[in-house]
Amino acid sequence: MVTNIQTQLLGRDVSFPVEESRFAYWLVVLRLIVGWWFLHAGLDKFLAWPFDASWFVGGAAAQTSLGPVVTLFSDGILLSFTNIMVPLGQTLIGLGLIVGALTRLAAFFGAFLMTFFYFINGETGGWAHGVITGDLLGLLIFAMIATLGAGRVLGVDAYLAKTSFVRDHPRLRYLIG
Repeated sequence: MVTNIQTQLLGRDVSFPVEESRFAYWLVVLRLIVGWWFLHAGLDKFLAWPFDASWFVGGAAAQTSLGPVVTLFSDGILLSFTNIMVPLGQTLIGLGLIVGALTRLAAFFGAFLMTFFYFINGETGGWAHGVITGDLLGLLIFAMIATLGAGRVLGVDAYLAKTSFVRDHPRLRYLIG
């Protein structure tokens, strides 16, 4: 089925056809690639255990605009929490995207992590060649996955959306998709 998109961009009429099946398959491919990216990052940290984020939250982040917040996690119990949650979070985000379960929630937390990576890596030299970096592109891809409901295409979220539990609790639709 083809859908005609009709909208305005900068005051000009814009119209183009979108074949829904190609778009749906593209969302699945995008979701799988980003899911593997994060699953791999998380599992790498677990396989090289113990993971130590102190170089990032205490060292690299200290002189950045996010430094006052991030450096709170540079020692003690908060560093221990960070050392567990970064690999666990990356692994769960990756798994959520790959199977398409709680996709919007996974994409939200992926974008949350990418925001920190973007600003801290950028302000410590990553922006030497411009502000468009891999971290920013990752952030935008997570936003796109969340916005377009990529989990409802060949994902567990398609099943979850049809359950009576989600129908009885409509706010849960913000987590799946």
